[in-house]
Amino acid sequence: MRGFTTALYVLFFCFFCQTASAQEDTSYLKALYDRVLDFNSIKADSVLFYADYIDREAKKLDFNKGAVLSLRLKGIYQEFREEYDSAINYYYQALEQARVLKKNEYEAAALSDLAMAYNNIDQPQKARDFFKEAFQVSIQRKEASSIFTNSSNLGSIYNRLGYPDSALFYLEQAESVAQKYNLHIDLHSVYNNIGNAWFHKKQWDKALHFFKLNYSANIANNDREMLWYDCLNIGDVYIEKKNFDSARKYIDLSFDMAKSQGSKKKEADVHLLYSKYYSVRGDYKSAYKHFTDWHTLDTALVNQRTLHTVAELQEKYNLKQKEQQNKMLGLEIARQKLEKRNILFMALGIAALAVSAFISLLLIRRKNNLLKKQNELIQKQNGKLARLNAEKNSLISVVSHDLNGPFTSIKMWSQILLSDVSNFTADQKKALYRIQSSADNGELLIRDILYIEKEEIKHHTLNLEQLDVNAFLDDIVNMYQPQAQQKEISILYTAGNEPVILISDRHLISRICENLLSNAIKFTPRGKKVLVSLLDTTDEIHIKVEDEGVGIAKEDIPYLFSKYRKISSMPTEGEYSTGLGLSIVKRLVEELNGKILCESEPGKGSLFTVILQK
Repeated sequence: MRGFTTALYVLFFCFFCQTASAQEDTSYLKALYDRVLDFNSIKADSVLFYADYIDREAKKLDFNKGAVLSLRLKGIYQEFREEYDSAINYYYQALEQARVLKKNEYEAAALSDLAMAYNNIDQPQKARDFFKEAFQVSIQRKEASSIFTNSSNLGSIYNRLGYPDSALFYLEQAESVAQKYNLHIDLHSVYNNIGNAWFHKKQWDKALHFFKLNYSANIANNDREMLWYDCLNIGDVYIEKKNFDSARKYIDLSFDMAKSQGSKKKEADVHLLYSKYYSVRGDYKSAYKHFTDWHTLDTALVNQRTLHTVAELQEKYNLKQKEQQNKMLGLEIARQKLEKRNILFMALGIAALAVSAFISLLLIRRKNNLLKKQNELIQKQNGKLARLNAEKNSLISVVSHDLNGPFTSIKMWSQILLSDVSNFTADQKKALYRIQSSADNGELLIRDILYIEKEEIKHHTLNLEQLDVNAFLDDIVNMYQPQAQQKEISILYTAGNEPVILISDRHLISRICENLLSNAIKFTPRGKKVLVSLLDTTDEIHIKVEDEGVGIAKEDIPYLFSKYRKISSMPTEGEYSTGLGLSIVKRLVEELNGKILCESEPGKGSLFTVILQK
């Protein structure tokens, strides 16, 4: 009835708008669309009704924007019904229509809708990509409120993805836009997300500052709904700061608010924080109790039918308890009358306890046997995985080794052909050089795969000797000067006057430096520089290779040293890259008991630092 009443009201509104104008005017359709956007899920059927109505009327009036408005409302209707596949399909159609019309305000809305839908089906990466597109459109439109909204959404998504630095960038931008343009927008959500970002970065005091900003504002507004979130967040920060009295104060406040609001979901969340609080304090018994309470509430919330069943069982249990109490009262009266009967009842009680203890022992033994079988199954699976991994490594080794022969043969014949090129045309010579280059690249890839998969480092016996790292680096740099000069790149290294002595394996250090220098040249444009430097400290040396190349995206850095993982950055002139070089460098450095660090920013180059103990 509620949706029907609303439908009649809006139809009256539409009729009034149509009759108020003597000519065909489509503005009433846009006004109707704006009004329907304020509907909630309770009015889902009305949203679909007006989506169809706008579509029909727009066709009659040849209103080309009507399709975009109708498609978006249909997507919202499907999202209200949690039919996210259908919702996403409608949003994609709305996006396509908006781009055909070249209406960026509708394009931004469709992109945001897609982002929210993907976020709701637990695909935050796709949500981030669409929010980024929506953000770029809002920048083009120069609309402050849209820039604020998309910046805030991006900050929230990056928090969820575990990238607090990126989250802070967009959230602080949202705060700056709101203040600069004096937008009358509630910043509580932004401050809450900024606090969460600092929490992820373990900057407890900064996180606490933003959580308390929200707390003070919500106290002033008497917003108990939001105060619950504030108390929960503040309590969590105090746990991390080991300020247990303050932590307990805010956790208790959040629990009282959850109880007063009648929210079982909020109670469950508080129990989970209680569990963390007691665990950090070393009171594992209390931690386990609250974890059990959380699990019970959370499971009940997920399955209301289970909740109903549990309530029925509890009622039966209470009834049984009352019956038991009445029985015990009768037994007590009977005991006063018949002492012999009392002795019999005592004997029966002892027997019942014995049976209960026996059953408990059987259950414990059964549980232990089940755990033992599960462990045996896990061990079998691990063994199977180990065998499969060994077979994989063996297959890679065999294939790589067998491929080495054909590549060697190709190189040999190409070299024979290149020994006398007087009878070849320019294109034929170019083809021969390409054949030889491809064979070289193939051999390089096979060598790196064999090196990674056969773990040759672990079979390499360290050949320790005393090295002057100053002179050693000077030789390596000179060796790579011709390669750098081909790209008009300057490799700069100034050797110190004093020798820097290190006892290590010359071969392994040479491979480390060669890989880093080769990469720096590949990823640096013409006319730029590569800087090599050496820092000598009391206990260790730092070998630094810095370039002015394309740089590396922040999200790629955690995977930089992974095997077979190629990052988004590409060599500047299409040079060949196997994607294994940095993985090999990392293993070589670890074999020497050292570590390697990377600092980079897209468009500003990269700095690799190898740290070796003296």
